[in-house]
Amino acid sequence: MISTLLVANRGEIACRIFRTCADLGIRTVAIHSDADEGALHTRVADTAVRLPGAAPAETYLRGDLIVKAALAAGADAVHPGYGFLSENADFARAVRDAGLVWIGPPAEAIEAMASKTRAKELMGLAPLDAHDVSPADLPVLVKAAAGGGGRGMRVVRDLAALPGALEDARAEAASAFGDGEVFLEPYLENGRHVEVQVLADTHGTVWTLGTRDCSLQRRHQKVIEEAPAPGLPPALTEQLYALAERATRAVSYEGAGTVEFLVADGRAHFLEMNTRLQVEHPVTEAVFGIDLVAGQIRVAEGHALPAEQPAPRGHAVEARLYAEDPARGWAPQTGTLHRFTVPDGVRLDTGCADGDTIGVHYDPMLAKVIAHAPTRTEAVRRLAGALERTALHGPVTNRDLLVRSLRHPEFTEARMDTGFYDRHLTTLTEPAPDPYAPLAAALADAHGRSRFGGWRNVPSGPQVKRYQRAGEEHEVAYRHTRTGLAADGVRVVRADPHLVVLEVDGVQRKFEIARYGDQVHVNATALTALPRFPDPATEHAPGSLLAPMPGTVVRMAEGLTEGTEVKAGQPLIWLEAMKMEHRITAPTDGTLTALPATVGRQVEMGALLAVVEAVRP
Repeated sequence: MISTLLVANRGEIACRIFRTCADLGIRTVAIHSDADEGALHTRVADTAVRLPGAAPAETYLRGDLIVKAALAAGADAVHPGYGFLSENADFARAVRDAGLVWIGPPAEAIEAMASKTRAKELMGLAPLDAHDVSPADLPVLVKAAAGGGGRGMRVVRDLAALPGALEDARAEAASAFGDGEVFLEPYLENGRHVEVQVLADTHGTVWTLGTRDCSLQRRHQKVIEEAPAPGLPPALTEQLYALAERATRAVSYEGAGTVEFLVADGRAHFLEMNTRLQVEHPVTEAVFGIDLVAGQIRVAEGHALPAEQPAPRGHAVEARLYAEDPARGWAPQTGTLHRFTVPDGVRLDTGCADGDTIGVHYDPMLAKVIAHAPTRTEAVRRLAGALERTALHGPVTNRDLLVRSLRHPEFTEARMDTGFYDRHLTTLTEPAPDPYAPLAAALADAHGRSRFGGWRNVPSGPQVKRYQRAGEEHEVAYRHTRTGLAADGVRVVRADPHLVVLEVDGVQRKFEIARYGDQVHVNATALTALPRFPDPATEHAPGSLLAPMPGTVVRMAEGLTEGTEVKAGQPLIWLEAMKMEHRITAPTDGTLTALPATVGRQVEMGALLAVVEAVRP
C-alpha cells in the first residue's frame, strides 16, 4: 500500500496528481528547480525537495537526483506525470531498483514503444525510406523517433526542402530528447487526430475507454481535445478499439496509456503509443466518471480492474490555455500572471495562481479548462462561455483564439481536421477590438481628478490619453465638467478606478478595469498606457532583428559574421524558448552590419539579435 508519493514533474500535472493523492490519503512530495522554488506545485504538496546543480530546464531530467529526493523524503512511490522522464525506461528501472513503486508501465513496455519506428514495426508497419521518397509521396512528415509534443517535426512539400528539413529535425530532436533519430511518414493533409485511452492491470484486463479527437493543433501540438471523437462510424470506432487493445497487449502494458491514430478517408492509420498519462486525460475522466490517476495508483498496488469497464455519459471538451501570441507565430510570452480566475461550472487543471511568474524555462501552458455536458453542443457552448468570462491579467494568451475556435462553424459542426489552423489562423487572430475599451481605461484613470483642479470654469481643450492595443495606438479624449467626467458620443454613467459604465445608444455597458503599472486590462482587452512623449532610447535602426520572446540562442547560420551578405527569408538565428524553437530570418536582401547574438546567450524579448542593412536600389 502506497503511503507517500513523489511526482517527478512540475506545474499543472503535479498539482493534478497531488489532488488525487489527497483524496486517497496519500502524502505527497514535490520536486523543484531553483526557478520553481515557491511554484504552486511546491505549495500544495506536503513536502518539497530542491534538485540542485542542473540548469532549470534540465533539472527535471535528472533521474538520479529525483530518486535521491524520493528516498530522502521517505516516499515509497514515484509518479512521472507526462513529459520529462515519463517515457524513459532507464528512469523507470532506476525507481524500481531503488525499492520504490513505479506508477507506470514496465520499463520493457516503455522501451518497446519509446521509438516510434519500433512501435510501427510492432504493429506491422514500416516508415518511408528518406532515400526513396518521390514526388508522388509528398507531402511527408519528418518526425523524431524518440520524442513528442511537436518537437523534431517538419512538413515537407517539396523534395528540394527534404535535406534541410531532416537536418533541422535531427538538430531539434537531439536538443530536446538527446536522440537525433528521425523518420518519415506520409502527411495526411485533412486527417483527424483520434486516440484511444487504455487502462490495463497486471491480471490481463484491458479497458479501452473511448475515443478522443485532438485534431485542433498548432506546431503539431494539441490545443483543443474532446471525448468522444464526434462523427466516427461504429465500425471504425470498433476497429480503433481493437487496434488499441492489440498494441496494449503486444507489450504486456500496465497502467494508463494512449494509442494514437490519424483517421482519413474512413481508415485508421496507427501513429504511436504514449506510455504515460496524456495532457487531455480529463475529458475521458469526465465522460466515464473515473479518476485515471487513482486507477494508475491502484494498478501499481496490484489491484485488479473490474471485468466490466464503466459506461460513458455525455460529452467533454478541453482547451489548453497557453501564454503565447498566436498572431505572432505562437510566440511564447513571459511575465507576471496578476490575476487568473475561471467561472464556476467547469474544471480547471492548472499549476499557476495569481502573482506567479511565467518564465522562459518551461512549456508555456498555463492551464486546461474542461467542460462536460449531456451533449457536444452544450459542452462546447459551456467551455466557450467560461473561457470568454475568464479573467487573465498578465502575459498575452491564446484565450481569444480558443473562444473563436470553439465557435467556428467547422468545429461546431465537427468538420475539423489537423489543417484547421493552417486554413483559419489569419481570420481567427484578426483583431476585434472593443472601441470603448481605451476610453474606459482613460476614464478610470481620471476618476477623482476633478476634485483637485481638473475642472475649470473657462472652457478648454479635452484631456487626451494614448494606449497601445495589439501593436496599434489609440488616442482618446474626455473632459472634466461640473457634473463629472464626459466624453463625446457616450454618457458616462459611472467611472471609478475599477468599474466604468457607459451608455451607448441607450444601452449601458460595463467595463471592469485592472491596472498593473502601465498595463491596463479592460474586461478581456489588454492595453498599454503610453507616455506623452516617446523614449528615443527604445527606437532601433531599420533592419533590426529583435528577439520575439525571451529565450536562448541555440544555433546560428554557418559562417555568419558582420559583413555577411544575406537573402530575404534566409534563416540566420535559432532561438529556443519554452520547449519551442523559433527561426529568425533576414527581413530583406542586404548586409549583416551588427551581430550581438552568440550561441548560448540568453536574451529578453525585444533584445537586438542582428541588423541587416537593406540593399540600396
